[in-house]
Amino acid sequence: MINFNNLLMLAPLAGYTDLPFRSMVKKFGVDISVSEMISAYALSFNSKKTLRMIQKSPLESPFSVQIAGNNKEIIKRSVDILNKQDGIDIIDLNCGCPAPKVSSHGNGSGLLKDLNLLVSLVNTIKLNSNKKYTSIKVRLGFDKKIPLELASMINDCGADFVVVHGRTKTDAYKKEKIDYTAIALIKERINIPLIANGEIDSYEKAQEVLKITNANGVMIGRFALKEPWIFYQLKHNTKTLPDLLKKDIVLEHFDNMINEYGDRGCIMFRKNLHTYAKSHQNAHDFRTKVNSMTDPKEMRDSIIDFFSNEKIK
Repeated sequence: MINFNNLLMLAPLAGYTDLPFRSMVKKFGVDISVSEMISAYALSFNSKKTLRMIQKSPLESPFSVQIAGNNKEIIKRSVDILNKQDGIDIIDLNCGCPAPKVSSHGNGSGLLKDLNLLVSLVNTIKLNSNKKYTSIKVRLGFDKKIPLELASMINDCGADFVVVHGRTKTDAYKKEKIDYTAIALIKERINIPLIANGEIDSYEKAQEVLKITNANGVMIGRFALKEPWIFYQLKHNTKTLPDLLKKDIVLEHFDNMINEYGDRGCIMFRKNLHTYAKSHQNAHDFRTKVNSMTDPKEMRDSIIDFFSNEKIK
């Protein structure tokens, strides 16, 4: 059973929260890790690439697989495939992705235009899934905030818990648009656990969000790419940082990438190094340097040299 008391979740981020990253972050105290968003359509056709995306680390328990789609039959077929996969505890329906290539086709946050369809899709998952939990991730609305309508929908849809991102689809990721009070309105009116998400970028901010929303926990995504140890602070309820060298954390993530993807992992890891290097002296020169690297040994040596023996801070 999942303990929904100060629950910590790692948000799914396409191209970032793959198996190598999740394996590393899980050690900091994440309670639930989530796969990258997966197309229900691709999954329903047993795409090898898609099936690889639902592989998990032995550390990942409970583990959630997030699917995106807007067709009941396709959703059912994808659930049937997930039912045959061991180690999955949660099937999550993405109802919040704001990317035009997703939402413009009625997927992700596009579903917020048709709450009746959304309820039908979640009930389809719940009815056909053999997994312990069904969940949804939503935004506050499509082009306007509809917290009361969302609360009613959540109570009707059969989900076991919900993650709410505090912006509408059209708000995208504008910092000034975040609205935790609207999340609190939803929390007051639903009868399942709610996890708050959006702009949580410090231990202090997480505590503030929990206080405002009365949420059962928080989901963190983009900030965890830069400082994954925030989960350690939240798990141990402390501002104190773990006694670790940043170099060792980056190297563990890098080694995981090479083990998973081979030499291609070196190229894929460039974007991660861009994020890890932020706020470091000579970060621009370092990013320029690694952008041309294709050899894992060369990149590994560069990581050791650049991050040196600096403790996380």
